[in-house]
Amino acid sequence: MIYTYKYGNATFMGTWSEWFVFMKKILFITTIGGFLSQFEMNQVRILQSMGYEVHYASDFDNNFYEFDEKDLIKEGVIIHRVDIKKKPYRILSNLKAIGQIKEIVNNKEIDVIHCNNPLGGVCGRVAVVGSRIKPLVIYIAHGFHFYEGAPFINWLLFYPIEGFLARFTNVLLTINNEDYRRALRFDIKKGGFVAKVNGMGVDSKRFKPMPEIREEVRGELNVPSDAFHIVTAAELNDNKNQRIVIEALANCPYKKIYYSLCGVGENAKRLEELIKSLGLEDRVKLLGYRTDMERVLQSADVFVFPSIREGLGIAGVEALMCNVPVVALDNRGTREYVRHMANGLVCRNNSIDSFKNAIMCLYENPKFLNKLSANGRQSVKRFSKTSVNNRFRKIYAKIDSLL
Repeated sequence: MIYTYKYGNATFMGTWSEWFVFMKKILFITTIGGFLSQFEMNQVRILQSMGYEVHYASDFDNNFYEFDEKDLIKEGVIIHRVDIKKKPYRILSNLKAIGQIKEIVNNKEIDVIHCNNPLGGVCGRVAVVGSRIKPLVIYIAHGFHFYEGAPFINWLLFYPIEGFLARFTNVLLTINNEDYRRALRFDIKKGGFVAKVNGMGVDSKRFKPMPEIREEVRGELNVPSDAFHIVTAAELNDNKNQRIVIEALANCPYKKIYYSLCGVGENAKRLEELIKSLGLEDRVKLLGYRTDMERVLQSADVFVFPSIREGLGIAGVEALMCNVPVVALDNRGTREYVRHMANGLVCRNNSIDSFKNAIMCLYENPKFLNKLSANGRQSVKRFSKTSVNNRFRKIYAKIDSLL
């Protein structure tokens, strides 16, 4: 008997025996449980439409991104809890995770593993080397730890590891040109390939200019109508570098400049103390983790992205999608989309003065600010979900032919 069977977002027709015999299985591996929901559901749906059963292994006790496991299950994703940790020094936990991943691969007869994050890439690929089943390996490098200007220790530790593990990798994907050029030097597994993708795709229907709600959102955030509003969205840690923007505002003579920081992280308390010590409590606010950034961005005049290191930095792309200019520290990620004097300003030096001067320039020149804003959305079309999905479909079709 022929049945119609719906799995996640895919619909199939055939007998039950045909379904179970021919269904392929892919295992996503990340170090943070909410990573799949936050960044890769588009890829999950593409693979489901191609006939893949999607499995997901992660540490669901370490969730920077808010998500509900039940939502993943509703999407047809099969969840596996493993003890993988983001920090390299958690050696015992990550060794345990390697064994757990190997067990999943063998017991579920996984055809493809889809590794993400540095430790996800290490644990996943090492597990495959020791597994009975030998699945095809995809690794998405969301930003190598070795990059132009990186500390020497990063090159000493991470470059040889990635170079060695590339030998067990069928497909290595990068999200910026610097990493892509470097990945081409690695010896990928025979028959495999290296490719670049423009991130995971931004929903351009969700992130778009909505000037009609600007004042409404400002009211919700307690930002005055006549204020110059700066927004940042990132984890609160040393690399994201929010401290430099706060100190820049403290040195800025204009008192109508407000700053909203969206995100959570280990530096939250220290940033709160810094804001208080500088007397900026009335103008600088920590908003916590936000699931409505498409609304928050409508209230912004400028998005500031002071990260020292970024693989890409999708938050900056989301801002430009909303026609909000970006002030960014120069790094390999922001170089992909921030064009100095065209859709934002690039700070070449990681200094308080560089950010103060950039902010003051835009505050003092509203016509120039409007010019940058007008170029925003058009300048990042290639990062839209539609464009990126088309790229992934071609890559997955090529991967599928390797099975």
